[in-house]
Amino acid sequence: MIGAGTMGAGIAQLAARSGARTILHDPLPEALQRGAQYARDGLSKEAAKGRLSSEEADTAASRIEPTDDLDAFAPCELVIEAAPERLSLKHELYKRLSEEIVGEACVLASNTSSLLVTAIAASARNPERVVGMHFFNPAPIMRLLEVVAGVESSTEALDLATATGEAMGKTVIVAKDGPGFLVNRCNRPFGLEALRILQEQIADIETIDRTMRIEGGFRMGPFELMDLVGIDTGLEISKSFYEQSFGEPRWRPSPIAARYVAAGRYGRKSGRGYYDYSRDPYRPPDPDPDQPSRDDAKVRPAAGGVLERIVCQVINECAFALGEGVGSPQDIDTGMTLGLNYPRGPLAWADQIGLDHVLAVLDGLWEEYREERYRPAPALRGLVRAGRLGRTSGAGFFSYDAAP
Repeated sequence: MIGAGTMGAGIAQLAARSGARTILHDPLPEALQRGAQYARDGLSKEAAKGRLSSEEADTAASRIEPTDDLDAFAPCELVIEAAPERLSLKHELYKRLSEEIVGEACVLASNTSSLLVTAIAASARNPERVVGMHFFNPAPIMRLLEVVAGVESSTEALDLATATGEAMGKTVIVAKDGPGFLVNRCNRPFGLEALRILQEQIADIETIDRTMRIEGGFRMGPFELMDLVGIDTGLEISKSFYEQSFGEPRWRPSPIAARYVAAGRYGRKSGRGYYDYSRDPYRPPDPDPDQPSRDDAKVRPAAGGVLERIVCQVINECAFALGEGVGSPQDIDTGMTLGLNYPRGPLAWADQIGLDHVLAVLDGLWEEYREERYRPAPALRGLVRAGRLGRTSGAGFFSYDAAP
C-alpha cells in the first residue's frame, strides 16, 4: 500500500484484516507512522464493536509492515497506491515500480478518483497490469469498491483486483475508464442541476436541500453535500470533467460555485459555504408531518420541480453511462446506493416512475431551454420507443419477471 494518509491507512486496515501481508509505504516518516497506527487503531475499534475478536485484531495488526523503502514491494502480487492526485508523480512511481521493483505478474492498482487509469498506466512497463481500485471514504466502512478497466487492463489484472476487494468484504462493481468512472459520473447532476435551479431562482438553497431530503429520501441535500466535500474540491472536479470530455455541456461547471470559491467560502472546512457553520444548527430542522420513508419516496413535482429535475437528470446521466458501456444497470444502481447512499438505485427508480415520464420531463426541459445539457440519452429514448416503459410494462432498464 503506497500512501499512508487516511485513505491509504484505511485500505491497509482492510488488507490486513483479510489475511494479507500488508506492506505500507509513505515517503514522509511521520505520515507513515501515523498511518500505521491509524490502521491498527481501526482494527482495535472493530474488536471493541464485536466485529473481530481481540486475537483476530492483534493478528491482523501484526500483518501491517511500515516501510520507507519502495524496494520492500519486490515480492508483492498487488500494489495499491493512494498517492496525491498528480499525474507526473504517479507516472514516476509506476515507471519505477514496473521497471525496477515488482515482478512481471504484479498488478498495480490506483485509488485515483479524478485521473484516467489509462493515463496513469502509460508510464508502466506492461500497462495491461494497471487497473483502478476506487475505494469510497472511509474505506473500512463504505461497502463499495469500484474496479476500473483502463484501455490496456487485462482480464487477469481485473480479476485479481475484484477478488482482493471481495476478500476485503466489499461489494465490487466494474466500470470502464472515463471521467468519474461510474459512480461519481452518474452523480454529477445531483449538484450541478441543483446549482442551475438556484441560478434560475426557482428555489433557494434551503428549499432545494429540504425537498431532496423530505420528498426524495436523500440523507443530505445537494448543497449540504457540496459543503461537506468542499466547494473548491467540487469545482476542481467539475473543471476536470469538463476538460476531459472536451466540453460536454452536461458537465459544465457552475459560476455560482466559482463565486463561492473566490469568496473563500469552501464549505464546512472553512466554516462557511452554502451554509454558515458558525450557527448551531446551521439549518432549520425538517418538519415531521407526512415525511415518506426512504423506501417509499416518490418523484413528484415539488418546489418548482426541484426533485423531478434533479432525479430525472441523474437518471439521464445513468442512461448515458449505460449506453456507453461504462457499467451495467445492476452495477449502476449498486454503486449509487452503496457508494453514495442513494435512497434507491436511479434506474430502478426510473422504472418505478415510468421511462416515458422521465423522457417527457427531459423533453420539456429541452423545449424550454434548448440546451444540450438536457438532451435525452439515446439509451433512454430507445427503451421508450421499444415499449419498455418500466414496471407497468413489465420491463424497462430491468426486466420484472424477477426483482432487479
